Amino acid sequence: MSQIENPLAKTSFSHQRNLSTGIRSVLSRRLPSSLRRQLKFFMLLPLDVVDLLLGRRKELLPPRYLNFAGDGDFEATGNEFLQYFTDLAGLKREHRVLEVGCGIGRMARPLTTYLKEGSYEGIDIVPRGIRWCQGHISTKYPNFRFQLADIKSAMYNPYGRFNPTEYRFPFGDSEFDFIFLTSVFTHMMKRDLENYLAEIARTIRPNGTSLITFFLLNNDTRQLITGGLSSLNFQFFREGSHIDDERNPDRAVAYDEEYIRALYGELGFTVETVRYGGWCGRTDSLSYQDIVVARKN
Repeated sequence: MSQIENPLAKTSFSHQRNLSTGIRSVLSRRLPSSLRRQLKFFMLLPLDVVDLLLGRRKELLPPRYLNFAGDGDFEATGNEFLQYFTDLAGLKREHRVLEVGCGIGRMARPLTTYLKEGSYEGIDIVPRGIRWCQGHISTKYPNFRFQLADIKSAMYNPYGRFNPTEYRFPFGDSEFDFIFLTSVFTHMMKRDLENYLAEIARTIRPNGTSLITFFLLNNDTRQLITGGLSSLNFQFFREGSHIDDERNPDRAVAYDEEYIRALYGELGFTVETVRYGGWCGRTDSLSYQDIVVARKN
């Protein structure tokens, strides 16, 4: 099951770094002195440099210190969602694609091998992620373009120009065949979400599809939460949004499924597929978050 995106995930790259450093230290004490001197050089290097020198850095994988996309496996999660894009949403190789919240290329990376005849646009609020994607992905795949959504965020873009409630996607009407967002609406308050979904409705073509992940509240999820099986409780309510952490409201945000379905309908979408996630303790889930696939009428 994908960890996109589990706010409670305990594994982090810093933990992995500490573990790997400890292993190298143990090995150095057990090796002959002649080999220890050679190993000392590598032990002083950052792990990302060691990976690069040893040929372990795969193409288009960002260095660990730049990865702000979560604690799941970067490569495996991207490959997993490519399968969802094709199997659940009908993505075709010739489609024009928009990713809102492209991060540092976790989803774009596997798409470079698939969209041979199509094109991709990615927007995100984190400047360093956009710079890395422009320098490493767009240079090799010119049909993949990235640009900063200059939205103010205390954590990622404190000097941004726009408020998410008023932000307009920098694209024309009916421009895309497929638009997707992973772990974006799970961190957005109601008014911001409504604006983004309206922009998706504006920029997607008739009969185009969207795939978006959510935390959806319904009778089943509420029973699982009450039963203590859920990793998130969403016990607080603010600005029309159910939040899990009152001090950090955008850490994890949920919405009533009825409201989300109604909002899609108001904006001219037909919800075609809902695949419920395992965040609430389900044992038969597809991914961690809930996945909604909708088609523009």
